[in-house]
Amino acid sequence: MLEMRKILKKKKFDQVPQLSSSVKIDVDKRFQLVPDYVRGIKRAVLIGINYVGQEGCLSGCHNDVCNMKAYLIDVLGFKDENIVVLMDDGQHIPPTKSNILLSLLTLCKKSKVGDAAYFHYSGHGGRIKDENGDESDGYDETLVPVDFAQAGQIKDDELYHLLVGAMPRNTSLTCVMDCCHSGSVLDLPYIILGDKKAVAMSCNQKHSLARIERMIHLAEI
Repeated sequence: MLEMRKILKKKKFDQVPQLSSSVKIDVDKRFQLVPDYVRGIKRAVLIGINYVGQEGCLSGCHNDVCNMKAYLIDVLGFKDENIVVLMDDGQHIPPTKSNILLSLLTLCKKSKVGDAAYFHYSGHGGRIKDENGDESDGYDETLVPVDFAQAGQIKDDELYHLLVGAMPRNTSLTCVMDCCHSGSVLDLPYIILGDKKAVAMSCNQKHSLARIERMIHLAEI
């Protein structure tokens, strides 16, 4: 993350990369997208949205997904039939709100004990006013589907409930969010910022007591 911050700073971006986790991990140890203990099926959902023809269009999100898919297959041994790709390129599943949510639901339903799941999102991220009072900063972080103008954005509450909270026990889930407000869009309880000040993960101060209690409840179901 420190190297990422250097690159961003060199290009005059002020974003600070952030790693969040459902459990406190030792950031000095080598990270593995697929842990050694995984012996089951490796599945992935990859989403890249360039917002073709829309205001605020992007140019690199499709490339991100194509590169990541090649890495998953060539380096980590994922099988093509276990990778779902959503892109607004006219050739893949359109990354609409309903299609994104369905892909996450399907990923969780198919995952079994010992499996590994990977979720990648490249596109716009945002934030909207919190309506249920569970955000200490007063805002929900969001992902922005290609049809956001009609269908709305995908809130962090939905993402946690449909993905993190729904993933079966004893499975591995890794998510990469390449978007604004990405570090907290999954609302996980432990974080570390990609700056020289942070040396270990700490509790996410953004979490309200109500959210923490809800996460514990979901983990016990």
